[in-house]
Amino acid sequence: MSTSFSIRKMQPEDRQAVAGLICLSTSVWYEVHFGTRRFTGGPQTTELYYDVYHALPGSSGIVAVDSYSGIVAGSCFLHVRPTHVSLGIMNVHPSYAGRGIASALLKNIIDTAEQLNKPLHLVSSAMNLDSFSLYNRKGFIPFCIYQDMKFQVPDGAYQKQLPASPRVRKATLTDLPGIVELERDLTGLERPDDYRHFIENPEGIWSVTVCDSVDGNALDGVLCSVCHPATNMIGPGCTRNAGAAEALLLAQLNQNPGRTPVALVPCSSLELRNFAYSLDAQNTEIHVAQCRGTAPVLKGLTFPTFLPETF
Repeated sequence: MSTSFSIRKMQPEDRQAVAGLICLSTSVWYEVHFGTRRFTGGPQTTELYYDVYHALPGSSGIVAVDSYSGIVAGSCFLHVRPTHVSLGIMNVHPSYAGRGIASALLKNIIDTAEQLNKPLHLVSSAMNLDSFSLYNRKGFIPFCIYQDMKFQVPDGAYQKQLPASPRVRKATLTDLPGIVELERDLTGLERPDDYRHFIENPEGIWSVTVCDSVDGNALDGVLCSVCHPATNMIGPGCTRNAGAAEALLLAQLNQNPGRTPVALVPCSSLELRNFAYSLDAQNTEIHVAQCRGTAPVLKGLTFPTFLPETF
């Protein structure tokens, strides 16, 4: 088999091949290491990744193509935001492992971030030492650790009411300036087009809620979620305090009755972790937010996610 390949920008005709690659490589890794399957709905569901990354402003993808067969052997998405660049889901076909494809894809995106003079962010599994080592060797530094917590939401939703729950409501486009200001204050980052997309919800899979401050003059938090056969996750979002985080998390979970959504909870927050445990959440994995360049200084609580990649 040829060991040569080329890197190029992802094209519309790559959509099915990339979806198949994401489905196959991710499922193989989880089967080998955890004995579980991912993307059981098949590659038809993982077409969502191509669609979302090509709908959001500033997002795109690259592929590695085998020079002999023309097969798409690797893929990765990137998202250029006002304050930083995010590296999205990266996949390499199992038959092409060890041929330097992941390194080449990563170098391409690092070059893009450097040309833009912006830091490069990602959220990677701490349990995948191959990928952790890849990023670590390329200069990424971890700045926050998250525990993936899986919830089994009752068919009738959680029958709880928290002190901040009355201040939680569905977000509208009029909240966008306040959301941007909140995230800038808590993380130093900006991604207004992401939140606009989630609120407008053209795919019919997103939900955005906000928590008003006690005086009603600002926001104490924002939290999104996605519900699709390929992914059912809570996030992205950020909050000023654990009370707002708990109320927003509860509100988003209750939009998923009978489902098993996953939220990435910051390991440093004892209050939020204990609240999740009170809902019988189970830890399933550990993820690490990493940065190449100046890392954000986080205040409050943050909820990263994988579609689109946040941080």
